[in-house]
Amino acid sequence: MSFFKKLKDKFSGNVADEEVSDKFKEGLSKTRGSFSSKINDLVARYRKVDEDFFEDLEEILISADVGVTTVMDLIDELKMEVKRRNIKETSELKEVISEKLVDIYYADDDEHMEELQINHDGLNIVLFVGVNGVGKTTTIGKLAHRLKNEGKKVVLAAGDTFRAGAIEQLAVWGERVGVEVIKHSEGSDPAAVIYDGIQAAKSRGADVLLCDTAGRLQNKVNLMNELSKVKRVIEREVPGAPHEVLLVLDATTGQNAMSQAKTFSESTNVTGIVLSKLDGTAKGGIVLAIRNELDIPVKFVGLGEKVDDLQQFDPHAFVYGLFADMLEE
Repeated sequence: MSFFKKLKDKFSGNVADEEVSDKFKEGLSKTRGSFSSKINDLVARYRKVDEDFFEDLEEILISADVGVTTVMDLIDELKMEVKRRNIKETSELKEVISEKLVDIYYADDDEHMEELQINHDGLNIVLFVGVNGVGKTTTIGKLAHRLKNEGKKVVLAAGDTFRAGAIEQLAVWGERVGVEVIKHSEGSDPAAVIYDGIQAAKSRGADVLLCDTAGRLQNKVNLMNELSKVKRVIEREVPGAPHEVLLVLDATTGQNAMSQAKTFSESTNVTGIVLSKLDGTAKGGIVLAIRNELDIPVKFVGLGEKVDDLQQFDPHAFVYGLFADMLEE
């Protein structure tokens, strides 16, 4: 069975699966608009698979922010497949490209790696990190809403005490989705806020505590020291926590998001990425670059403004969103 046929079958016939594929299709419309049309043009220009075709394909992938290293890996894989399957026509390569994008995402890893690591007994702590302006607080609010809908009791801790706006914003989200927010005043010790958050979550029998943190201090060293202190408090109060350290990145910043990911993963043990504002960029290929070059799974993606637009990342749904127009052909 062809890969496109498998994708179509995977996302049709089941209401929940169709909803997911629709979200990705809608959210990736900007990326698809530039990516799919360029690949279609390329296939129309070149009938035969040759070196010039691969050079132009390389350019398209790099312009979608797939990342130079990832693109080189992908082109090598494609060349091997062309030889192995004896592909002569460029039109046959569309499916192979989509198949290889999914393969590159998973590499040798488990297909469930993008799921949130939540234990079913005891308190789970999720620590959020990332620079200001990437949509960290909004992401926490949306994840709280998602977890609450799954039947979990959620508490939020407003650990970004560096700016009053962040505390206020989290409080608004808490009210909006109906979860309690533990907060101190601006300028308080973030570790003290997280400590109080843990005690409150324990006493209320919460399943999950979501912790916000500052996105900037006077300099990077201060910020990373502050994060280390917060982490020590969490580890001391709940052995084995934090269960996830999620780095929020703004997809619209492209390669800048990559350098932020490198900085944070050097200083904190980042277990997953949340890519916000993926619907706002034509360079959605950044998902693959992050996964392939940093070896960190993308756990969630922001595909719109609404409270339920934070989606668990699914590489198949992502590729479906990228190639939806071709699938419908």
